[in-house]
Amino acid sequence: MDYSTASIPFVDLTAQHQPIQAKLEQAVQSVIQAGDYVLGQALREFETAFSQACGTHYGVGVASGTDAIALGLQACGIGTGDEVILPANTFVATLIGVIRSGATPIFVDCDPHTALIDLMAAEKAITPRTRAIIPVHLYGQMVSPRKLLDLSSTYDLLIFEDAAQAHLAEREGYRAGSIGMAAAFSFYPSKNLGAMGDGGMLVTRSEIVAQTMRSLRNYGATRKYFHTDFGTNSRLDTIQAAVLQAKLPYLYDWNCERNCIAQQYDQLLAPLSAYGIVPIANHCGIGHVYHLYVIRVLETCPIERTLLQSALAELDIQTGIHYPIPCHLQPAFHNLDYQAGDFPHAEALSQEILSLPMYPGLQSDQIERVVSSIRSLLEAELGMTRLPDGSIIPSLIST
Repeated sequence: MDYSTASIPFVDLTAQHQPIQAKLEQAVQSVIQAGDYVLGQALREFETAFSQACGTHYGVGVASGTDAIALGLQACGIGTGDEVILPANTFVATLIGVIRSGATPIFVDCDPHTALIDLMAAEKAITPRTRAIIPVHLYGQMVSPRKLLDLSSTYDLLIFEDAAQAHLAEREGYRAGSIGMAAAFSFYPSKNLGAMGDGGMLVTRSEIVAQTMRSLRNYGATRKYFHTDFGTNSRLDTIQAAVLQAKLPYLYDWNCERNCIAQQYDQLLAPLSAYGIVPIANHCGIGHVYHLYVIRVLETCPIERTLLQSALAELDIQTGIHYPIPCHLQPAFHNLDYQAGDFPHAEALSQEILSLPMYPGLQSDQIERVVSSIRSLLEAELGMTRLPDGSIIPSLIST
């Protein structure tokens, strides 16, 4: 295929699914033949397999990553009167999960280079009511387990990981989901491990938390028609679990491919740092699973972020922004009494970040075209035929 002119999508699930199409169809057919659609055998098998892959003991499948946070916090004993610390720059589902649990969300700022939660700021936000901290492993990069565990032990905080973007990510000898009491994952289709619809899971090392979570997801019933908790209907469908189980053996290799793609981006983008194009820093090395590859378009860049995104779209290169409005400035949550200026790093990042195409199957010449397009736009804006550094984008070996 000629990638020099074809559209480059932000995510292309077809490239990922085609090689295993027969296995995915077989997984779905097996559930149809068994007629085992809700809380079935395939779900139990996937819960075991995924929790073990995360380095923990129990998994409980639910309808979404949001439910995994909300019900998971409740299963961990977090509720009304408790404060939960979380970063301002996260997807709104993290915040909604905290509010649904009954707890009070306490925002803190982020590190401007990694976009991860600023743990020094988190320490300053601790009060006698603080019960838990939610480190969001953003874009596929984990928050430091060592620093989290130090903070947890010093202040007796429950660590509840938001690992929705960090399937099998690693740092300091830990896998995402294995640091704290529990962790929430999302299986939205575009995630590193994605279903063919919505889905989520809580993983935990606590049998009690797992038992409570199983009750909460199923109307609060510990057995049929016997309801001990105020629960809801939030169950990962057996068909989706079967699909996820079929894809799980490929996840490690897909993550490795994402990391290699990121390294290629890093190499190509390095000469552009002098012109205000700077990738989000990687402190996890090969443990970063790059759900997203995000660059910062700094104030020093001759092209403003919105204009750069529009220009790339005209060249049939799709990009995204994750996320354009920090949680504390979302209109729906003005009652939390946060103001513009409260978290300057999160607010600045929201105006700088741009997510480039990233998915298994993205080819080297596609990556080269993305970066060469950015470079050409910079040159055009500066009125130059070549940027002053004189560097040339290298040719890459095809993935």
